[in-house]
Amino acid sequence: MYGKILQSRLTVLKTYHSRYNAFVVRECAEFSTTTRQRQNSGKRLDKILIANRGEIACRIVRTAKKLGVKTVAVYSDADRDSMHVELADEAHRIGPASSTESYLKQDVIIEVAKRSRSQAVHPGYGFLSENTEFAELCEKEGITFIGPPATAIRDMGIKSTSKAIMAAAGVPIIQGYHGDDQSDARLISEARSIGFPLMIKAVRGGGGKGMRIALEESEFLEALNAARTESSKSFGDSAVLLERFVAEPRHVEVQVFADKHGNAVHLFERDCSVQRRHQKVIEEAPAPGISEELRRELGAAAVRAAKAVGYVGAGTVEFILDRHTHSFHFMEMNTRLQVEHPITEAITGTDLVEWQLRVAAGDKLPLTQEQISLSGHAFEARIYAEDPENGFLPGAGNLAYLETPEPSGDVRVETGVRQGDEVSVHYDPMIAKLVVWGKDRTEALGKIEATLSQYNIVGLQTNVEFIRSIASHPKFQSGDVHTRFIEDNKDSLFKKIEIRDDIFIQGALAVILEDDQPPRIDEGVNLTPFASFRGLRLNHKLERRLKFVANGKESIVDVKYVGNDRFSMKVNSQGPWKSVEGHLIRNNNVLELRSDIEGLKTNARVVNHGGELYLFTNERKWQLTIPPPKFLASKSAAAKLGNIDTAVSPMPGVVDKVLVKPGDSVKKGDLLVVIVAMKMEHSIRASCDGLVEEVFCSSGDNVSQKKLLVKLKENASQSEDNKN
Repeated sequence: MYGKILQSRLTVLKTYHSRYNAFVVRECAEFSTTTRQRQNSGKRLDKILIANRGEIACRIVRTAKKLGVKTVAVYSDADRDSMHVELADEAHRIGPASSTESYLKQDVIIEVAKRSRSQAVHPGYGFLSENTEFAELCEKEGITFIGPPATAIRDMGIKSTSKAIMAAAGVPIIQGYHGDDQSDARLISEARSIGFPLMIKAVRGGGGKGMRIALEESEFLEALNAARTESSKSFGDSAVLLERFVAEPRHVEVQVFADKHGNAVHLFERDCSVQRRHQKVIEEAPAPGISEELRRELGAAAVRAAKAVGYVGAGTVEFILDRHTHSFHFMEMNTRLQVEHPITEAITGTDLVEWQLRVAAGDKLPLTQEQISLSGHAFEARIYAEDPENGFLPGAGNLAYLETPEPSGDVRVETGVRQGDEVSVHYDPMIAKLVVWGKDRTEALGKIEATLSQYNIVGLQTNVEFIRSIASHPKFQSGDVHTRFIEDNKDSLFKKIEIRDDIFIQGALAVILEDDQPPRIDEGVNLTPFASFRGLRLNHKLERRLKFVANGKESIVDVKYVGNDRFSMKVNSQGPWKSVEGHLIRNNNVLELRSDIEGLKTNARVVNHGGELYLFTNERKWQLTIPPPKFLASKSAAAKLGNIDTAVSPMPGVVDKVLVKPGDSVKKGDLLVVIVAMKMEHSIRASCDGLVEEVFCSSGDNVSQKKLLVKLKENASQSEDNKN
């Protein structure tokens, strides 16, 4: 028996030794090859400028530091104290907050690159990443553009040109108009020929910017103008194309990479079907329900597309995939690193930013197609400052409290903000990307749900709870995804959550326990969750009553003091008294409530901000309003914001246009003001027929959420109708 055991162990050791030797040989060969490549290229990147901001700038800095490459950050006035400025080796101001006066100023960025002696510019994504003129300017000034050649950006970045190239290469494309004639008359004529509904898309750029759907002809001109305006602000070009609208496709994209030596590979596909406002919310790799044969076909088609335009660097070929038949056609190619690139890195064990830097320096691709393998499953959740229940309107403001999951080998938190930072109205509202990996889709789903419960934010509205609803939805868990997933499952995704009695009891317990603790101020940010509750002490009374407001309803918690942090509580005078005890524990910046309600032990993180009490449990975030005493309550202008005769800003933003003046007569639905926030345009319309009584804003004004913009005087005849 011992002989068999010994023989078995020897076999294991031989296998391990063989694999180790193969690993050493491969690594040495790759090191030798890389060294020769660098010697042949005669080029090494020692210092790069990052022409971007936020999480992608931080992401690039981290890889650059790993490779010993120095980094130069650029920043606008709004980003003076931002994380990417702090992480880089040096940082330079490039202008005011507006991206058109800072991050889109090509000449200023080139001047900083030359002054800082940067050898290359990494554009990240967005801003100048797919700008042909900027890539050409870099080349003209002798600065390496970390991306594809300008010709590839032009061919693929202009969607009309890219579709012609794909058609010539035999890749199926969708019916549409991609011509140069951008007159209203020509576009209306082409739209009628294609038929409604149809999609209007910005010719340049991506990320859902400059994209609108016209369901019928009567909506076309307004949608066209909105797409043009948004495209112009985001990409400096108002040209659009038209496409037949496919109602329920899947959005599947393939990561490609190519070097300057003619090599091109794919790193498998991602499914990005779950979207709102044509922008991705949660992505996964690989795509669920894709056969190996289809996976190979998609990858091969993407590589052909890259080679057809002489591509170099990281790119993504996007396909529309029929959710039933799995037939696919080319949609567009993004000639840059994608927001969702970390999930590809997770399933392939690669660092795509490192690949970008090496390829830009003239090296060959680190791996051949045969050496790239797929392992496990990954999800990325985009954490946005937005209000899902209010049309996903973007928000802005201060991150008063921010607690994230603990990063590990299987969990990444890609962010560019910290507690106390501002989410600015001038840029995209993404706060972070949460990336998880599991050995299969089921395990990865469990991890994304668990880590989302640890992502706690206070100070502005976010989509964290909404993403949790998606991740736990039966159809999403089964892989039944498509681009109308959110619309088709709206009722279940936005289901009203009733607040249970035990949540009110935990809220009351937290208030009472914290009431006797001294306030604490940390680094200029008030981290004492209950500083606003001073004066609510028991003062030796044996009974107490606390009020909370949740979901528009008031609830009362009656409390009897038993002793030693032990109480009896009852909610809304219903049911028997419940035995309650607990204590608060401060763990770094986190205040944790440990409670015992009738033998049921619970844990929750607790925070108070602006009179709102937040309880973060494994289930979800619970929000309880603490109503102020009556003598403090006052009637303000905000109380009238819901009236029919006012127009208010639905989100923080900048006033782009004011189309009315006092004394103007307006009809219900007429456009009054246009607000721009997070690169998106939002129209404020008249809620009734009437006269403009007052206008409280001007073009260029920064306005807060619920700011009163226009006051209308309702027509007398309509007022009588409303009374009747």
